[in-house]
Formats: sequence, structure tokens, C-alpha cells
Amino acid sequence: MATKLTLFLFLLSLTSHLSPTLQQKSSHNPSTPTSSGQVNSNSVLVALLDSHYTELAELVEKALLLQTLEEAVSKHNVTIFAPKNEALERDLDPEFKRFLLEPGNLKSLQALLLHHIVPKKIGLHHWPDSPAESTQYETLSMDSVQLSCIDSHTRQVSSAMVTYPNSIVRPDGIIHGIEKLLIPKSVQQNFNRRRSLRSISAVKPEGAPEIDPRTNRLKKPAPPVPAGSPPVLPIYAAMAPGPSLAPAPAPGPGGPHHHFDGESQVKDFIQTLLHYGGYNEMADILVNLTNLATEMGRLVSEGYVLTVLAPNDEAMAKLTTDQLSEPGAPEQIMYYHIVPEYQTEESMYNAVRRFGKVRYDTLRVPHRVVAQEADGSVKFGNGDETAYLFDPDIYTDGRISVQGIDGVLFPAEEKEPEKEVRTVARVKVVTKPRRGNLLEVACRMLGAFGQDSRFTTCQ
Repeated sequence: MATKLTLFLFLLSLTSHLSPTLQQKSSHNPSTPTSSGQVNSNSVLVALLDSHYTELAELVEKALLLQTLEEAVSKHNVTIFAPKNEALERDLDPEFKRFLLEPGNLKSLQALLLHHIVPKKIGLHHWPDSPAESTQYETLSMDSVQLSCIDSHTRQVSSAMVTYPNSIVRPDGIIHGIEKLLIPKSVQQNFNRRRSLRSISAVKPEGAPEIDPRTNRLKKPAPPVPAGSPPVLPIYAAMAPGPSLAPAPAPGPGGPHHHFDGESQVKDFIQTLLHYGGYNEMADILVNLTNLATEMGRLVSEGYVLTVLAPNDEAMAKLTTDQLSEPGAPEQIMYYHIVPEYQTEESMYNAVRRFGKVRYDTLRVPHRVVAQEADGSVKFGNGDETAYLFDPDIYTDGRISVQGIDGVLFPAEEKEPEKEVRTVARVKVVTKPRRGNLLEVACRMLGAFGQDSRFTTCQ
């Protein structure tokens, strides 16, 4: 009994001495899978992260799959079908890529990436030799990929061609470069389902809720009007502004209709100029130096529409004192910048593109402002005095349109017809002295009334 106990203790001590050595040998063998989860520096996973397949490596990090792949590499060899960077950058549908990168679709992104990894080392000899044959392998996403060949030099994985076979070879795995992304059916179905749900769940856009200033509560929406009932608002409130000079409708039996508050609209667009910035001089002229703001408010109240070509502050600063010091000069300058039509940047650009040059009437009768297309914009004026449409549609409310320009416009000077100058040749006329004849006539007249001693010269 003592002999058996001594032999058992000897074998136990020998096993304890040999077990660290065996563990050390197994850790030095890279092809032997370990259950510790640690990845060797010569692993195929490390090679993937340092390879030229940068887009795939970034997606692996975004999908939080590094730990999953480390465990897979530590358990068995793997084969990675890596699509080229162009397939993930330019060739991929932008909407599908946006779907993959959304935080709520992390599972779909992980399934897509795991579909490119097979838990087995597949070399070139695993591909079938005949085009009629094919081999299927299950991937880490539980879907299968099909290996086939077109000829002896062209190999295929499902629907993608293998462009770089054996791109990276390591003891625990291999990487084959393919031309495009492999999309499993489950991910494609999730994408189609999400796109259909978005199209079905689209709702009609509604305006922001309004607050009643008297009660500080939300205004209740107006009840729906039953079909066939007369409109709630009068017809004048629904009138659309005309594209040109349009007087107000004729007053009815109840008196004139004042449905257009021109003064408020003019105040709004002047306030918009001040908030927009760079048009303070224009606003100052309209309000302080002239009565144009009041006149424009009356015109809009009567039903007229206006388009204001507003020069910016840099353009107004170039005006000289002589140009502004003449009586009525600010009014005349502004009149030439007001067109009695409702025009937007789009309507004016379409007009000049179609007709070349367009002449718009101004409030400075009878002068017109010329508009033409230049450098993809609208240019006003002729010769040296030109201005470009610089800030389009600063203010548009259907009756007043404000278009910012970068220059002050002046009408072309009307040339007076040249006066015809006639040169008349001067002719020198020599008159004969007639003193003797006059004296003779005088003497005859005096002789008829009797001689006088004072006129003895006649004898």
C-alpha cells in the first residue's frame, strides 16, 4: 500500500512539471486555436485592419464586431471576402449606405459584415473546377455563400467576382478581394421594409401651431367647410396679385374694399431690409429723406403691385453730394428703382433668358430700366451704369418684391436733337447819299406854305 501511494505522488509531481511546458508550446503555435480570446500579431484579423481594405475595416469597427471576430479567430480559421474600397464608397446605393449607418440598424450592418466571413480557411483549391459545379459554405451570419467558377482563371463568390485571390494569407485565415459587396437576403428585406414603411408613414405637412395673443393659448383650427357651402372669406381676400400694374377692383354698393393694408406691408419690407443687413441707406431714404414709404403704402392699398430694386449700402456710398443735393434728386433716384410689376428673381431670369433684353417700366416716367442675362444672373442698365441682381428675393409677399442689387441705376440721358446752324453770307450794300434829294423835297413843301426867312438854304 505504501509503494502504490509513493508511485501516485511521483506521477502527480511529474504531471505538474510538464503541464506548463505543454501550455507554453501551444501558445507559441499560431495555427493552434486557443480559448483565451487573445489574437496573435500575425493573425488575419490584424492584417485586415492594416490592409488597403480600409472601408471594410472601418465598418467592422463601427459595427462593434472586433470582439466577435477575435473570438471567432481564436476558435477556428476564417476566410474573409473583402470588397474593394470603391464598392463601398461610390458603387453603393447612398440610400442603402445611409440605412446601414443609422444607429437603429446596427443588427443589419453586423449581419452584412458577418456574411463576408466563413469559419473555414478556403484556398483556391476549394473552388470547383467546372463551371457547372458550385460549392456552398455557411458564413458567420448563418447565411450561405456559393463558390463557383466561370473558367480556370475566373472565380466567383455568389454574385461577386474574385478580383484578388489570396490577397492576404496568414496561418489562421485568408483574405480574398472581391469586386462588390455581398448583401444577404435578410438585410435586403429589412431595407425594403424600412423604405416601404417610410413611404406609407408620410403625413401631410401642417403649419406650426399659432398662439392667440389675447389668451396666450393655442388657436383652434377652423372647422372644415362642407362641400357646396359659400367661402368663409370674401372673394377679394383670395385674389392673387397680377404680374403687372393692376388697379383695385371697382367698389361695390357697400363702398370701397380696403382688403390690402399697404402701409403694414411697406413697414414689413423696410423692417426686413434692416434685419437683412446691408440696406440701411435704402431704408433711410424711403423713411426719412422722402415720402416714398407713404406713397408706396397707398399704391399697395389701392391694389397695385411693386418690385423694388434695392441698391446695397456699398452702392449708395458711391453717390456724390451733387447727385443728392439737387431738389427732388432722392425721389427721382428711387422712382427709377421701383417697377410697377410683381417680379421675382426667377421670373426676371426666365424672361431675360427667353427674350434677351427686357425693358421694365419704372415710376420715373417715361424712363425704363433694361434687364438682360449675364453670368447666370440678371444685369440691369446699359453702358457703364449697370448693376447685378446680388441678393434675390429679400422680401416677397405677393404684392411687394424686393430684389437687392449692387449698384445705383440712372436713366440714359436723352440726347437733344442737334440744332441746324445756317451760315448766311454777309453782303455789303453801299447806299448812295440822298441828302440833296431830301432837301429838295423839304424846300418844295415849304414853298407850298410860303417862304420863311429861316429856310433860306432852299434858295
